[in-house]
Amino acid sequence: MDIILVPGLWLDADSWGPALAPLREAGHNPRPLTLPGLGAPASETAGIRMSDWVAAVVATIDEADGQVVLVGHSGGGNVIWGAVDARPDRVRRAVFVDTVPPPPGTGISEFPVVDGVIPFPGWDFFDAEDVADLDAPTRAAAARTARSVPVQVPTDPIALTDVRRHDVPTTLLMGRFTQDELEGYLEQWGGYGDEYRSITHREVVRIGSGHWPQFSAPERLAELLVAAVD
Repeated sequence: MDIILVPGLWLDADSWGPALAPLREAGHNPRPLTLPGLGAPASETAGIRMSDWVAAVVATIDEADGQVVLVGHSGGGNVIWGAVDARPDRVRRAVFVDTVPPPPGTGISEFPVVDGVIPFPGWDFFDAEDVADLDAPTRAAAARTARSVPVQVPTDPIALTDVRRHDVPTTLLMGRFTQDELEGYLEQWGGYGDEYRSITHREVVRIGSGHWPQFSAPERLAELLVAAVD
């Protein structure tokens, strides 16, 4: 089974490194992606949009033989949900890592723009709970590899048109939340709750981490990815 791994904002294919060996040992073919325009200047990336990131995943799906599993961390969740919408018959399962499926017309979030791109804003930008399990060496190492993203991507609304996406089995690997806790929050999140409830086969599994389990709890994340895929 081809497992297409889509990183969150500022991260590249290498961010999935700790999960690759366990997936291969389980008999799968992990395919981590680096999305278009990552780390490039505004002169090369100003026109890149969310649809281009989705298209990159769709192209990888089309290269595979048979069905695939899509995994998206953080903002990568928007990307894989767009790809599920484009190829619902080719996706065996969608796995969201500390994020939820977005409703149509929503973006990821807003971040400071510098020189026409969006650089990694630093760990202090994020909620304390999200980064509490990242020690100083881990933060420094991750920040060194973080790269800017195209300016339009984080706020670009996701286009979703095929209701068959709701028939694709979906796993949410959440850092802090249990299923009951997540569903309680989603009741307050409008369209996000509607999108979640529209998914026919869904499960929520608590990782027990902050927002970046690939850095803080890589063995636990790899274990849960293998379980979700199998």
